[in-house]
Amino acid sequence: MKKIFVNGYGSIGSRITAFLKDDPEITVVGIGKYSPDDDVNVAISRGLNVYVPEKKLDEFKNFKISGSIESALDQSDLVIDAAPGGHGYKNKKNLYEPRNLPAIYQGGESTIGDEAVSDLLFNSRANYNLAIGKPHVMQGSCNVTGMGRILEPLRDKFGDDLIRFDVTLVRRWADIEQTDKKLSDTIEMTEKPHHGDDVKLYFGKDAPLYVRAIKVPTRQMHLHIMDIRFKETAPKPSEIHELFTHEFGVATLWTAKGTKDVRDYAQNMGFNFTDTNMIHIHANMTTSIGDTVQMMYSDDQTGIVIPENHMLMQAMLFEKSYTEAFAHTESIFHMTEKKQKLQEHFAKTD
Repeated sequence: MKKIFVNGYGSIGSRITAFLKDDPEITVVGIGKYSPDDDVNVAISRGLNVYVPEKKLDEFKNFKISGSIESALDQSDLVIDAAPGGHGYKNKKNLYEPRNLPAIYQGGESTIGDEAVSDLLFNSRANYNLAIGKPHVMQGSCNVTGMGRILEPLRDKFGDDLIRFDVTLVRRWADIEQTDKKLSDTIEMTEKPHHGDDVKLYFGKDAPLYVRAIKVPTRQMHLHIMDIRFKETAPKPSEIHELFTHEFGVATLWTAKGTKDVRDYAQNMGFNFTDTNMIHIHANMTTSIGDTVQMMYSDDQTGIVIPENHMLMQAMLFEKSYTEAFAHTESIFHMTEKKQKLQEHFAKTD
């Protein structure tokens, strides 16, 4: 039985612990909290032990704290760092490396430059085997993860027939639970978005991938608009859709009019955190014109990286094969069942 510590209890930490508690192969030592707020009691009510920085113990004297983060790390086999972007590198240097403790970092960190947390950006569809037994690995962000689930199957199928990918990321402003974060009444352009460079870390540094990004005032997922150019006549939309029939975490929907339709259905079905944990191809928007396929797919923001974290944990901690890890993740997340329900509910009507 391996012991996992989740350092942080925000959008990522709260989600990953909800699933890790159902994994019979591990024990969750607890979660790390840095602010004495209501989320401390929320975590405790969910049966989690809460640990705080040793120097902040006095600030949490009104809560039932289990001890210091430092003491929790001393009894852990791996830590999933769910701290805000930029803090992961500091945690690596101050907490994890001195303990020789393997760690998973999230998309707010970097794999390049002086503050790189790892030299590997993980995407289970592209480079699972490279993470086996590795001590420090960064999990890609939701947009970067989502692009991998679309791009890798396309490359596997069409290979050298592909000439270029142009992607516009329409990003949500805040997560569902970030109610304190105001949605600004503007469409914000992102100068030099990191997402394309991040994807090329697993897709290939010379890949003909071009990404632009804007941020819009919604909490209801991201939307990616992708143009795929081929050497000759592009495949029919039906060929593109067929390609994703058996892909993990990719559902093909026909009648969803928007991202909120998908989120509302997930809520009605009682999916954890109203997440689907997957990509949703909006099939009615797929067109084939000359040498180009145009497609749109929505990305379940934070939720999409949670099963990825679980896959990565198995590679690093248990050194499982992809097949073994995939089967175990499926037993926890039930992605096939979710996909089937989504596709049946948003099925083609004619």
